[in-house]
Amino acid sequence: MPSNKTALIIGASRGLGLGLVQRLKEDGWDVDATVRNPENAPALSAITGVRVHTLEMNSTEQLDALQKKLQGQTFDLLFVNAGIMGPGDQNAERAKLADVGDLFMTNAVSPIRVAQRFNPQLRSDGVLAFMSSILGSIAIPDGSEMCLYKASKAALNSMINSFVTLNQPTQTVLAMHPGWVKTDMGGENAEIDVLTSTRGMVEQINANTGKGGLHFINYKGDSLIW
Repeated sequence: MPSNKTALIIGASRGLGLGLVQRLKEDGWDVDATVRNPENAPALSAITGVRVHTLEMNSTEQLDALQKKLQGQTFDLLFVNAGIMGPGDQNAERAKLADVGDLFMTNAVSPIRVAQRFNPQLRSDGVLAFMSSILGSIAIPDGSEMCLYKASKAALNSMINSFVTLNQPTQTVLAMHPGWVKTDMGGENAEIDVLTSTRGMVEQINANTGKGGLHFINYKGDSLIW
């Protein structure tokens, strides 16, 4: 009997990250998941068999500690979900250096640092996925009122592209748009629920396993323009 598929989910305390862990466990995956503070993630801790690790993605020390802890493990999926919305006021006129630095570090730079560290532990036919957004598309003007967040996701897409160009990974690399989802970040007016989004994303992960290349897609598998 083949062993279970294994996944490392970065940022799984609530919303889409938590939903991804739930779907993967329902499908029989073996899951490691990270949160900034396990005490604030009771729903994740309640899922039987999930190994929960502490990680503030922007901390080199915590990345070092997690890398040491997971040394020797191999994964079929690495999904970097963690991200923030940034300041409530996104007018460039009133943007503060600390807020913008934190936004871009968290949404664009740190996900690549995670990939650089853990991609060597990803199986050659595995999937490296990043939680991107259709708002990261330069060609699509949607969400311009959230211009700083939008720019941080465009920066993530650019960083993903650079990572692929520099490292030429054999794995499939996905920049994934989860849809407009009813979460704390997406709001109550969003179009779909977490179950619909995460079920779709897991389907895309399975469909793209072993395919290779870089793809900017949504949870239904539609290609998006960069």
